[in-house]
Amino acid sequence: MASRLEDLGSEVTDHGGSLGRAETLFPGAPKPWLDLSTGISPYSYPLPDFPASAFERLPEEEALRDLADIAARAYGAPAGANVVAAPGTQILLPLVAACVPPGKAAVLSPTYAEHRRAAALAGHDVREVQDFTTLFDAELAILVNPNNPDGRVTNRADLLALAGHMRERGGLLVVDEAFMDVGPEAERLDGDVEAGGIVVLRSFGKFFGLAGLRLGFAITARPVAETLRARLGPWAVSGPALVAGRAALSDLEWQAEMRGKLMKRTAALDVLLAESGIATAGGTPLFRFLRTHKAESLFNALGRDGILVRNFSGDPHALRIGLPGDEDAFDRLSQSLRRWRHAD
Repeated sequence: MASRLEDLGSEVTDHGGSLGRAETLFPGAPKPWLDLSTGISPYSYPLPDFPASAFERLPEEEALRDLADIAARAYGAPAGANVVAAPGTQILLPLVAACVPPGKAAVLSPTYAEHRRAAALAGHDVREVQDFTTLFDAELAILVNPNNPDGRVTNRADLLALAGHMRERGGLLVVDEAFMDVGPEAERLDGDVEAGGIVVLRSFGKFFGLAGLRLGFAITARPVAETLRARLGPWAVSGPALVAGRAALSDLEWQAEMRGKLMKRTAALDVLLAESGIATAGGTPLFRFLRTHKAESLFNALGRDGILVRNFSGDPHALRIGLPGDEDAFDRLSQSLRRWRHAD
């Protein structure tokens, strides 16, 4: 078993945001790097003033319950008791996968690679599948909605049918809604979890642009929520994360304004890409998904100019590009695309 766990550890896939990898690939690139390789918003929520106690004292249970209540209102969950806060959703993946006995797990792919690894760590026999209906054959069914990296959206009616099937067979549907803050609200499952058979994962850092804070949530039926809290143990969420999470999730006005801003910036990025002959093949307001036979050429050209985008070893014709945060970043990307287009 130990050797198997070591093997799984070595399978951690490179994700966006690795400037160390970028330095290795493009050692002569100009600095600073313009990192467009993630789906993290370039517009961070303004951090509140942190009381000294957030750093000096262990987090209080009352503050954790307050955060869960606020998150429930923000995400449309039935109640705070359905919400489990954690230091990022990454920590939750194997804990959630272990909520059902080891068996057949299916991950709707291509998608975020860590779901497959986490399910294997929990002892499941994991398959990556491309057909949604194949998920019905598993005891643990996993999908990302909207999907990363292509932005595919699975409709709520289909998900509820799958969740009902999972309940009947004692299985579990895991829906990673990391990008649902900018996705279609009508398709989210957060309000349906109390019926059972569902765990919804919510990322805090992506939409609020605070990935380093490490905060995420599992939203599920109360018995499963209690199990997850017990597995996390006390003080899982830091004092600063509790303070920032409560402030940001309560600020509905900022959230609405930010969604509008992201939509406008995404439209501007689509125009910029189109001017270079690149049609957007999918994505969300936090990233765009590109499919082109010139993907390798474009990745390398941008990299040499100090602009990192996300490429995929298993799909050489695909790229994901995040949003430039300001006009200087847009201009830098525009100039690099122009040089690539003329050199190609």
